[in-house]
Amino acid sequence: MTLFSSFTRSLAGLAVTLALAAPAQAAMPTQPTLKVTTLDGKTFDLAAQRGKWVIVNYWATWCVPCIKEMPDISHFVATHKNVAAIGLAYDDSELGDIKAFVAKHPVVYPIAQVTLDKPLKDFDEPRGLPTTYLIRPDGTVTKPFVGPVTAASLEAVIGQP
Repeated sequence: MTLFSSFTRSLAGLAVTLALAAPAQAAMPTQPTLKVTTLDGKTFDLAAQRGKWVIVNYWATWCVPCIKEMPDISHFVATHKNVAAIGLAYDDSELGDIKAFVAKHPVVYPIAQVTLDKPLKDFDEPRGLPTTYLIRPDGTVTKPFVGPVTAASLEAVIGQP
């Protein structure tokens, strides 16, 4: 056996070991569930929104693009009767700090906090912020947006009022 073939086998063995050791991430369900307590103490249940489009928006208080898109999402929801939204503060800040942030940056849709140590069961963890999922009226998910959304990008999928 040559030194090269021995090295190649070792490398292949290492690759298999690393692949087996990597945590498996289950695929996001086609019709995810989402039931969270919002900052005002109410419950937001995605299932209760059937018949409407739902914007599920992960953001953080420190995320500049997130802050920039919040008024656009809020305006879109306010001008489209068939659209609801939930803002998910993917942030380990104190709840009072998130409430203070939202008071400075008000939106027409509810906000809930999702901490990094307790991710949502049916949604993939964001690979970047902001991350937005559009849920069709039948409860199925469209392709997620990583990065800020605009009225134009929302209208391209959802349509105009």
